[in-house]
Amino acid sequence: MSEENLQEDANFEPDEDPSRLASDEAELGDVAGAQAKVKKLREQLKEAREKRDEYLDGWQRCKADSVNARKETLAEADRRAERLKMSLIEDIIPALDSFDMATGSEAWAEVSDGWKTGMEHVRNQLLEVLARHGVERFGKVGEAFDPRMHEAVQELDNVAGESHSIVKILRFGYSEGNKVLRPAQVVIKK
Repeated sequence: MSEENLQEDANFEPDEDPSRLASDEAELGDVAGAQAKVKKLREQLKEAREKRDEYLDGWQRCKADSVNARKETLAEADRRAERLKMSLIEDIIPALDSFDMATGSEAWAEVSDGWKTGMEHVRNQLLEVLARHGVERFGKVGEAFDPRMHEAVQELDNVAGESHSIVKILRFGYSEGNKVLRPAQVVIKK
């Protein structure tokens, strides 16, 4: 190196003063600290989002379970109401059978007309209650025998009527819609 260059190196003075350099280093430290803080905040945000998603999933499962439990409870209540309704219907039908047996007996002819009318009115009220609940009474003399709806208790040869027609009703049948609750017991012609 030449002497001139050495002189220049020896006389070298920085363009910036040392306090300014210290300030730059502090700013660099602050930037590094800020970056570390941002990184930590991002991690906390990520954890918060994961917990939020976990809680949201749990809440949604709980809500779905609650909705399903409510539906099941309502369905069970409907099934129970239907069973209770059918139980009541099954209890009313024998009372109607008793009315029918009474009206078919010889003693019925000796009962006063007022009493007969009153008893028939009570029977009709019971039949109307059943009808309001979708239960219909069936079985008529002269109808064709249907093994899905009738139970043949006896077959007779020496009676008027068409073959396999009902000649006598022993016990009426009851149905709800297309469902036979109890078949009618009948006597048919062979």
